[in-house]
Amino acid sequence: MPSVLVVDDSAVDRKLVGGLLEKEPGLQVEFAENGRDALAKIRGSAPDIIVTDLQMPEMDGLDLVRAVSVHHSDIPVILMTAHGSEELAVAALEQGAASYVPKAKIAEKLLDTVHQVLALAHAEGSYERLLECMDRTEFLFTLHNDPAIFDPLIDLVQQIVVGMGVATGGERFSIGSALQEALLNAFYRGNLEISRQQMQEARERMLMGEQLNLVEERLRQPPYADRKITVGVKILKDEARFIVRDEGPGFDVSKLPQPSTLESLDQEEGRGLVLIRTCMDEVRHNANGNEITMVKRRLSDREAAMQDDFEV
Repeated sequence: MPSVLVVDDSAVDRKLVGGLLEKEPGLQVEFAENGRDALAKIRGSAPDIIVTDLQMPEMDGLDLVRAVSVHHSDIPVILMTAHGSEELAVAALEQGAASYVPKAKIAEKLLDTVHQVLALAHAEGSYERLLECMDRTEFLFTLHNDPAIFDPLIDLVQQIVVGMGVATGGERFSIGSALQEALLNAFYRGNLEISRQQMQEARERMLMGEQLNLVEERLRQPPYADRKITVGVKILKDEARFIVRDEGPGFDVSKLPQPSTLESLDQEEGRGLVLIRTCMDEVRHNANGNEITMVKRRLSDREAAMQDDFEV
């Protein structure tokens, strides 16, 4: 049974978040009052995932993310963001937090996000030594309209980027989240031409084992049923490059939210793009709006040394 550690200095908020998670029969929930309390509990019994507030005494959410990334990199962290914590949230995502949920939308978004991130944490480590010897790899996938094949692709990418040293163990979750957002966007918004509201409803029903009628209909109807998603992956020792392209009509890229993530954190329209931009070092779309290129560069020796020296 997956375990979730909820970290928040507010007893009221801990009870609220814990109550939402405990509605899910397959989750075991534990609690911590701040980052230091959380680290003590992790050393005693490591959870499968951490859900943390950002603004806390003694050790805030950003310092907790840094410590987990260095000392417990196999545990993904989800942030709970509130108005006034935007800068901390962006910094924490850049440090390797896997995802975030605005506190204003915690009731509708939390379980969905927890399930998505848990799915990203299942990569196997059996090829670790072999991947350390790899200097370059390149794949080109042509995927059918089936989200069930996204997770195995993301698992493969996560293993390779960590094994080749492009990303730290903690960063693999944020890279997985960014790739997942790009793939789901290509599937729902691109190939099936489903609106963001309809896409969210479909994702929620999919988690409950249901399907949205509109999705089922379009998966049987041309031109939607015949479309594919092309995924190009090129990983070198110093960077990983991902290109995700759908066969939909695209969109007006000039209407994308501006790169400033602080203004987009609480906006549902910009959430996926925030995750992608804060994780990746370079993000761009083609002119037609049906292809996204994402680049993740290896940490410099100086930055890596700073992470290794982080003490808790």
